[in-house]
Amino acid sequence: MKVLIAHNHYQMSGGEDIVVNSEYKLLLGRGHQVELYAVSNDIVDGTYAKVLTAINSKYSKKTRIEFTDRLKRFRPDVVHVHNFFPLLTPSIYDACRAFNIPVIQTLHNYRLLCCGAMLLRNGSICTKCIDDSLLYGIYHRCYRRSFLGSLFLTRMIRYHNKCRTWNSKVDYFIALTEFSRRIFIDAGFPHDKVVVKPNFSNSEPYKDYTSNRSGAIFVGRLSEEKGIENLMEAWSEITLPLKIVGDGPLRNKLQAVAPKNVVFMGKMDSEQVLREMQSAEFLIVPSVWYEGFPMVIVEAFSAGLPVLASRLGGMAEIVKDGVTGLHFNSNDIIDLRAKIEWAFANNSSMKEMGARAYQTFCEKYTADENYKHLIGIYSKAIYGYKLHYEKK
Repeated sequence: MKVLIAHNHYQMSGGEDIVVNSEYKLLLGRGHQVELYAVSNDIVDGTYAKVLTAINSKYSKKTRIEFTDRLKRFRPDVVHVHNFFPLLTPSIYDACRAFNIPVIQTLHNYRLLCCGAMLLRNGSICTKCIDDSLLYGIYHRCYRRSFLGSLFLTRMIRYHNKCRTWNSKVDYFIALTEFSRRIFIDAGFPHDKVVVKPNFSNSEPYKDYTSNRSGAIFVGRLSEEKGIENLMEAWSEITLPLKIVGDGPLRNKLQAVAPKNVVFMGKMDSEQVLREMQSAEFLIVPSVWYEGFPMVIVEAFSAGLPVLASRLGGMAEIVKDGVTGLHFNSNDIIDLRAKIEWAFANNSSMKEMGARAYQTFCEKYTADENYKHLIGIYSKAIYGYKLHYEKK
């Protein structure tokens, strides 16, 4: 099978980039012909470039022409789009339609429903753009607190809603959890086109997951949506060690108020992160938005590491309360602190949860299991597309 993967990298690398790279290697390692068509927001430098990108974010004719050239050269059987914002734009769907090539789109966030992409406002869940009007996103400046940025993004979403782009130009959408699937279907996406395929990890399972461990760990971007400020407040009355792995806009602010038993490790590569996970007692994921499918949870499971996660969205679906970790109420400092203290006080129970997390990883989140899901979606899209055009 020939697969073309399309992806727009953000300026700060994150979970989406890891997924793209993992799926690229997964397909390549199984003997498929795979090419990656990638662009990066790093090229958007200066006011003029940013304004021009914002204007073209609805539909880029330039990108459609360039993408068409790639399709002519490679002639893929299927195109898998991860992130098209802001440089690729949905214009690449039309390039695929011109060649009768089926399109798969992974829904890593809620960009197609909300200009802020997170269904989050002022640190709390907000679904007004779905329930009422997309204009709320402009009014509240939900995209980076920018009126113009929010305006152009909302314009993009409204335009493609009106053109029925999501219904007619994408063959299958991949939602990462059943929770996410329900959000999109309730928002009007065709239920038969939204399928669930979780993320996975290429990491080798850590067989020595019962070894001695100490302390807790947080891994992720140090930003508002990750709930890291709540974690710092909860930790103000905890005397045991916490490692913070990652970087982001809140790092300096957090370091200024963090107690001495909190160590900021900075950004680490995947191997370093896994080593830290293998020596920790549990991972904390205090996110306050509807996370897609946090890669850190899959990686933690592969290391036999139980997870304390917000009882929110897909996280509550991935982490089973009392089985592979613990839930706490989102944005609830008292409940978060109570669960952390319980976890430290009940070491044997947490080890049992870690063992079940490891078992869950082996059953659901390995490369082999994910490959079956992914190739099944591709095959269904290709067969359905051929059947559709044969009837025509």
